Amino acid sequence: MGDRTDCRHGREGGSALSTEPLDTEPAHAAPLETAPGPSPEPAEETGPPATPLLAPRDGLTPVVETSTALVEYAAALRSGSGPVAVDAERASGYRYGQRAYLVQLRRAGAGTGMIDPVPLPDLSVVQEAIGDAEWVLHAANQDLPCLAEIGLVPSRLFDTELAARLAGLPRVGLGAVVESLLGFSLQKGHSAADWSTRPLPEEWLVYAALDVEVLVDLRDALAALLEEQGKTEWARQEFEAILAAGPPAPKQDPWRKTSGVHGLRSRRQLGMLRALWEARDDLARKRDIAPGRVLPDSAMVSAVQADPQTEGALLELPVFRGRANRRLVGTWFGALARGRALPEAELPPHSRPGEGPPPVNRWADRDPAAATRLQVARAGLAELSAKHDVPVENVLSPDLVRRLMWSPPEPRDVETVSTALRAGGAREWQVELTRDLLTDAATRA
Repeated sequence: MGDRTDCRHGREGGSALSTEPLDTEPAHAAPLETAPGPSPEPAEETGPPATPLLAPRDGLTPVVETSTALVEYAAALRSGSGPVAVDAERASGYRYGQRAYLVQLRRAGAGTGMIDPVPLPDLSVVQEAIGDAEWVLHAANQDLPCLAEIGLVPSRLFDTELAARLAGLPRVGLGAVVESLLGFSLQKGHSAADWSTRPLPEEWLVYAALDVEVLVDLRDALAALLEEQGKTEWARQEFEAILAAGPPAPKQDPWRKTSGVHGLRSRRQLGMLRALWEARDDLARKRDIAPGRVLPDSAMVSAVQADPQTEGALLELPVFRGRANRRLVGTWFGALARGRALPEAELPPHSRPGEGPPPVNRWADRDPAAATRLQVARAGLAELSAKHDVPVENVLSPDLVRRLMWSPPEPRDVETVSTALRAGGAREWQVELTRDLLTDAATRA
């Protein structure tokens, strides 16, 4: 395990981390802000203030956007050593889907590479260069799907966000964890930027490079902390579960995630919303624009509730009065009309069948015994969470707890509960930690 402060002295063999900006701003420039969070108690403020990282230690390297440059950087990665820090930037909220618009990697001996996957959509040469080296990502589930689309899939993984959760850190955002364990502050001002912009501004590239600058050092610090707490095996199982899960399955009835859908009461209204959502999604995909920028969820729900009988009536509603939607009024009105004309048998049900237990606030009326079981289970899990300093949702999936307490396995003993936990995706450390208390809860009523 590396010393968690090694990165301050250029542990990777390069120059020390730069706390001076690339454009040589005055030394008295204000430190960069870190993620918001609760302020520590005055008595805990024993260390020096965080040092802002303003520029990559090796300077800002050019973006890799040609096949020649890609092959050269892949060769550097192959000759490098140790884990590979990986990150990706998307254009969520601007473009359709979650594709990567910039991929950042860093490895000892190879330096930082920032790859533009727009002209280089196949990064298999990088995959081959990395081989079976460990990847280090922060909140890996966010980036792994878009990385897989361009040929990058890890065989070993260390997720610093998940590790921070297991280690009991109060804040697990990258900036907060880096500040807490390494004493540096990272700029986070461009996380929600439109990364499909070309050319990418230099300040965005600096931000992107810094996101992988200290990931390996952070990995070492967290690994040491987990080892201290006896949670190394827990983390290993969690990381393996992420890899085994593979890409997420397509969402069933994604239109049901429309904000405000719960304000629609009838199946006819749900059918109209579905038709409108599908029309918006088709248009957004063709134009490569985030669906919410084509037509907000609130506008769709309002249109369904108003049920306009003519295009003119639709144009009287807020949002639809705008120039863009006036041109598309035929599309939106046609979708509403299709939903309105659906035969009764083709209307969507109020909820998807087989969605699991009902909302918890209905348990007391529908099955008081299940409500009692859940109450006992939640109390026991809360105690485990406090004892091991792990968020209760990481101790065990709340959805799995609800399913188990709503329909306990028979007979209700440790063996059947353990089997049900494993079938529900619980890792072995979670099974061992929770099976006794869940068995007790399942037998309460």
